[in-house]
Amino acid sequence: MPDFQHSICVYCGSRDGADPAYAAAAADLGAMLAAARYRLVYGAGDVGLMGRVARATQDAGGLTFGVIPTHLLNKEVGKRDLDSFVITETMHERKKVMIMNADAVVVLPGGAGSLDEFFEALTWRQLGLHDKPIYLLNINGFWNPLLSLMDHVVAQGFADQSVLRAVQVVPDVASLGSVLATDLAQ
Repeated sequence: MPDFQHSICVYCGSRDGADPAYAAAAADLGAMLAAARYRLVYGAGDVGLMGRVARATQDAGGLTFGVIPTHLLNKEVGKRDLDSFVITETMHERKKVMIMNADAVVVLPGGAGSLDEFFEALTWRQLGLHDKPIYLLNINGFWNPLLSLMDHVVAQGFADQSVLRAVQVVPDVASLGSVLATDLAQ
């Protein structure tokens, strides 16, 4: 197996979403991770965008590390053919294992679970528990309402500008690949 230098934690939906561009971006992301020799760290599901990222990573010869809590094994169709497959007791343990086994965090479109994961990673960074880069993959402007909310939170004095600087917004997988290569080389 080829040498993988970095691991990328990917948070994304357990559904495909309304815009076909989300599914295409998930597949492109998996292929890019494998081509760049980055290990995929993700929620171990075989549904929605999660499944698409993992299958594309595997199809391109990439390395996969999945983490899933026991109560989601059936709902998210735990993908057991991964290179590493970890079962946790709780969601909190899942998130901790994922981020501690990654060098960077990428957030594709998703729902409440993806938002929870994003905000936990951002909060942990704000608290100094990690200094890993966090990227919002803003496919077709999906994250624009979230970015407006974050600006509002800062404008209203509930967070410092550093919170906004902790998140890099990228419009597509090609741009993400470029910034990952630069950021992880440092």
